[in-house]
Amino acid sequence: MHQASASRDHARAVDGVDREAVDLALDQRGISRRGILAAGAGAAMFVRGGATPALARPAVAATPLRAGRVHELPSTPQTVKVGAMDPATPVVLEIESGDIVHYPNTWVNWANEARFGMAFAERESIRKRYPAGPYSLIGPVAVKGAEPGDVIECRMVRLKPIGWGWNSTPKGMGALPDAFDQPYLHYIKMDAQRRFADFAQGVRIPLAPIQAVMAVQPAGDKPVSGILSGRYGGNISLRDLTEGTSLFLGVEVAGGRLWTGDSHAAQGDGVVDQTAIETAMEDLRIQYILHKKVAVATPVAETHDAWIVLAYGDTVDQALAGSIRQMITWLSGATGLTGQDIYALASIAGSFRITQYANQTGSVYTSSPRKAVHGVLPKAIFDASRLAQISKSLRPGA
Repeated sequence: MHQASASRDHARAVDGVDREAVDLALDQRGISRRGILAAGAGAAMFVRGGATPALARPAVAATPLRAGRVHELPSTPQTVKVGAMDPATPVVLEIESGDIVHYPNTWVNWANEARFGMAFAERESIRKRYPAGPYSLIGPVAVKGAEPGDVIECRMVRLKPIGWGWNSTPKGMGALPDAFDQPYLHYIKMDAQRRFADFAQGVRIPLAPIQAVMAVQPAGDKPVSGILSGRYGGNISLRDLTEGTSLFLGVEVAGGRLWTGDSHAAQGDGVVDQTAIETAMEDLRIQYILHKKVAVATPVAETHDAWIVLAYGDTVDQALAGSIRQMITWLSGATGLTGQDIYALASIAGSFRITQYANQTGSVYTSSPRKAVHGVLPKAIFDASRLAQISKSLRPGA
């Protein structure tokens, strides 16, 4: 109890110099605090994967929100749980809707024990100590007033990874668990500005950092592995969730109790060998906005040019069908178009992509990720009034 209290004291609201630093960082990246706090569709967004930010032309007039406080929540043994989201964990920070949480210097996997250049065998001995999962999950953060039946919008304000990462595949993991007879481990360094990583001679990867685990606490009294995913979020591994985007998660317990972890510097759709460029964040800032009485049955994301609906299943077929059904239910209710109209639009203009595919035949972890598919519907097919309807369905009070 004393440690939890100390953690809450350390996870303090930061004003003055720190607030100015946030504003300066945002200004340098071409986006204002007002832009970050705008609630309408088409607010200032960054182009995915680009080194230079670009302001999208607003499709709908943005509605400014109250400028929230900035809170600092460092990663410590008291604020990080490895592997699972435990509902018994004391809240480490309570915030108001609209506040920004600054997570400085987050941890890499396995309680920050991974080190650049560490041999695979040495890493394996560490990995086996965490059967619930590898992710260093920071939280939980509570949003005042959040209750089941509400939605918390998670706006990705700042995502700056540390200077190194890795890609690895133990035997028996990934989409092709039997394809190779040796495990794989490849360390990768990023440039100083975190714009790209040189994978090999003549192979350069543009960086597009994300937080692969974004979750509210799932309902129930048992710990839930960060490897898993569902309506509450979890191991979503959505490559589109870069700076300037939003993720909407349905609240399942009072306060929401938000967790995040598993930083990726770059990732492809599918994550087919099981990992991306696994890393941590030197500077991570997320704004949490509470929207009352909004029902979502699955995580929904907004980028500068698209709406995205995620769904999960034991098979890709189940996940694909789930994504289509959720898109139909949500957008027909939001726009007044019929379910068959939305089905047709999904077929004509939508794109359904494998978010995550894994086929683990041998693992030290007690949980295995589900298959995930995300449906992408471009904003460009809608006029301003339709976009306003869609945004209002998730942000009714904005």
